[in-house]
Amino acid sequence: MSKPWLLVIVGVVCAVVGGVYIMLGSHEAAEAANSEERETRSERAASAVEVEAVHPTVGGLQRTTTQPGSVIPDKSADLFAKVSGYLQEQAVDIGSHVKENDVLAVIEVPELHKQVARSKAALDQAKAQVKQAEAHVATATAEAKAAKEMIALYDASVDSARSMLNFREKVYVRMDKLARVEKAIDLKLVDEKEEQKHAAEASLLSAQASVLSAKAQFAAAEAKIEQAQADLVNAKANVEVADAQLQKDKVLAEYTVIKSPYTGIITARHFWPGDFVQSRDQGSGMPLLTVQKTDVMRVKVQVPDADVPYTDAGDEATVKIDALPRETFKAKVSRTAGAEDPETRTMRVEIDIDNESGILRDGMYGKVTINLEQASKGLSVPSSCLMVESESGKASLFVVRNGKAHKVTVEVGEDNGVETEIRSGLRAEEVVARPLRGNLTEGVAVKVIESSEKPHAKAGH
Repeated sequence: MSKPWLLVIVGVVCAVVGGVYIMLGSHEAAEAANSEERETRSERAASAVEVEAVHPTVGGLQRTTTQPGSVIPDKSADLFAKVSGYLQEQAVDIGSHVKENDVLAVIEVPELHKQVARSKAALDQAKAQVKQAEAHVATATAEAKAAKEMIALYDASVDSARSMLNFREKVYVRMDKLARVEKAIDLKLVDEKEEQKHAAEASLLSAQASVLSAKAQFAAAEAKIEQAQADLVNAKANVEVADAQLQKDKVLAEYTVIKSPYTGIITARHFWPGDFVQSRDQGSGMPLLTVQKTDVMRVKVQVPDADVPYTDAGDEATVKIDALPRETFKAKVSRTAGAEDPETRTMRVEIDIDNESGILRDGMYGKVTINLEQASKGLSVPSSCLMVESESGKASLFVVRNGKAHKVTVEVGEDNGVETEIRSGLRAEEVVARPLRGNLTEGVAVKVIESSEKPHAKAGH
């Protein structure tokens, strides 16, 4: 009986030992499988390319141009002497603030003032001659009037004398008939009537001569009128000549006083009181003073050929002056030359900036950024994310999908050197891969590291 039980016990022990062995074998197999999987994952992780996750920025790039700019005054004038003489006084120096029409300097030229006096006397003399000529015209006119009246008077005398002559002739004929035919009267009476007739004839001739004399006097008076009127015209012309000479001399005399053409500041002087100053035509070409209008300053910029078609008056501009690093001047393009310089292939552009504070000075320089076009509605990514760009405007970049890098072709737009505009081929929600270590290829596994920079939307989008 004991032997069968022993056999049973041995069998049970063997079965337990076998089960334990089988369990231990299965556990070791599982452990081996897990270890192999961990090694595979580790190898795969070790071969993944580290990339920085770049999120596209909503909104394309605004087209701008940034060029050097120089500050110049709104207006500037070099003041020269028009006449030569000694600098009598100069009330200003460099840095002096002046107003329009302020007297800045006076040049001493005594001969000019004497010439003005002579010209004034000549004008007075010419005016006196005009009055004399007017008096001659009046006299000649009166004489002509008197002569004309005498003609009328003598014409009346001629009529009276002719009537008297007719009467005397009739009386003489009757008396002659009575004496010679009818023998009624004495011939002595006939002789008396004949004598009276001859006297009437003489009176008529005398009256006719007086008429001729009066007409001659009238003609002479008319000639005198014409002469007097011609003298009057000449005298008036002399007045105009004398007045023109006087005005010319006054202008020359006014040239001795140098006035400011506008409100501004004196930026240069070259002479001192007592110096002999020559006129611009005769001198060395050096001005007495230079005055600048500085309440508004101009910033001149040379825009390159590629940006010329997009540059217009009214474009917004930002001016940064090197000497004023804390100042930023916002303004607009005030004017453009409208043509390029054939030597530099650039177009001159000017920007007016208010300078009431006087902070801007002639000769300062800096950088000017002009906004040429508004941003498009595309996306933008860092330029370093892009592969080589083709002439057709196509480029490529890698995006992360399911832990792997995939190459996509995109259409690019503006590039400011930092960011590039993506017009098509990329979605805003996609993650662009910028390699940190290793090279990216199609389908390669990537290890994504989030960028510290946050995506943002462009203004206006």
